[in-house]
Amino acid sequence: MTASDKIKVSVFMAKSLDGFIARADGDVAWLHAGDPLPEGDDAGYAAFFGSIDVMVMGRGAFEKVLTFEPWPYGDKPVVVMSQSLTEVPEALRATVRLDRSSPAELVDKLAQKGFRHVYLDGGRVIQSFLRAGLVDDMTLTTIPVLLGNGIPLFGALEADIRLKHARTQAWDNGMVQTTYVVAL
Repeated sequence: MTASDKIKVSVFMAKSLDGFIARADGDVAWLHAGDPLPEGDDAGYAAFFGSIDVMVMGRGAFEKVLTFEPWPYGDKPVVVMSQSLTEVPEALRATVRLDRSSPAELVDKLAQKGFRHVYLDGGRVIQSFLRAGLVDDMTLTTIPVLLGNGIPLFGALEADIRLKHARTQAWDNGMVQTTYVVAL
């Protein structure tokens, strides 16, 4: 049994109906362009975020989040997987670190440091963890919009990944959120 056997890896992501997580230029304004959720409803994000103890994201997601004010993750530890970034902005150095490990190596490192629940963010990172067989569950919120092109949530796979439906919720604004457990 490795350290990674004791850690849960989750995806909590919004996507367009045609499967994109951002426009080709990284723009995500379309996420908030439709009808809003009812007052006080965040589609379960706060509860999910409260359940995780570390985030892992890719360079593209990190660079996009850097444009948000304020930094949305507070003092939650964040690991940015990147082969090209060399430093983190000074204001974030207490909580954000860079890593060049493979997904399996990173999960082992995180487990050895005592982390128990990882939140994955960013298309390529999610795809690499899926290919490595390291994702335990995915909560996908479909926004009722067709983008036509952009950054896809999923990419090519060497083999099918079977999913088991856990729950689905729909809102009057057309959003549909489905949670799947990755079947072993």
